[in-house]
Amino acid sequence: MRKRTTAGGVVFNVLNYAMLSVLTICTIYPFLNLLAVSLNESLDSLRGQVYLWPNSFTLENYKIVFQNDALYGATIRSIARTVLGTALSLICSVMLAYTLSRKEFFLRKPINLIMIVSMYVSGGLIPTYLLIKNIGMTNSFWVYIIPGLVSVYNVIIIRSFFDQLPEGLIEAGRIDGANEFQTLFRIVLPVSMPVLATITLFVSVGHWNSWFDNYLYNTRDNLNLLQYELMKILMQSTQQVTSNATGSVASESLRQITPQTIRATMTIIVTVPILFVYPFLQRYFIQGIMIGAMKE
Repeated sequence: MRKRTTAGGVVFNVLNYAMLSVLTICTIYPFLNLLAVSLNESLDSLRGQVYLWPNSFTLENYKIVFQNDALYGATIRSIARTVLGTALSLICSVMLAYTLSRKEFFLRKPINLIMIVSMYVSGGLIPTYLLIKNIGMTNSFWVYIIPGLVSVYNVIIIRSFFDQLPEGLIEAGRIDGANEFQTLFRIVLPVSMPVLATITLFVSVGHWNSWFDNYLYNTRDNLNLLQYELMKILMQSTQQVTSNATGSVASESLRQITPQTIRATMTIIVTVPILFVYPFLQRYFIQGIMIGAMKE
């Protein structure tokens, strides 16, 4: 028997769909606008005449970005950093979070307190740089991985998730003779995919978008990352337009390239890989943990 819809329910559904539609438009429009600007001639973009569709279609902005030979090696290094850094960070964060989630661990409270304090109080940029330099990690690929291997914020999220799991799961594993590593990797992690997928996305996006550590710690071109190379291209385009801002040269320069179009092109380039990764992780965000039959 179908449930009868009341007038209040209809009004609620209409308002709900209207609000969700507005939020969807507000979310999608900036990306579509950036895509249109990246595919449009620079002069129209400078005048603010590009909205959802390019007025004067061109691939010149992408040609200018991709004609930099250093971009390809930097892309490979960025991919390597993202994959390796995300995997190692996830492993270390999960192991630390599991340790801190065990109530029998006698140092649980002191370590939790120290970690929370470190979220609000840091040594600062200069002491951090001196530390990285003194341990010989400058001009090294590992400077992208090791300093940010464990994030307190991510550890707290994972630990909170582990705290909500039924204790019966852990006890069942121990009764069967599983040690702590087997309990973590064979019992806890398989039912923790939603939080693992969330942290994986956070960490991978952070690694992929990072460029400041490249600027601080590495001076060798063969260690530059994609974001840093794109930042250099943006700075060069700004200098080019500024130096050519006279007469017909300025008009031609603005037609071919402006910092605005280069910035939009760079944003599209670095966003597309994340858009391809997200669908593989999305299902874990809405996936429930099927452990309801386990009773305490």
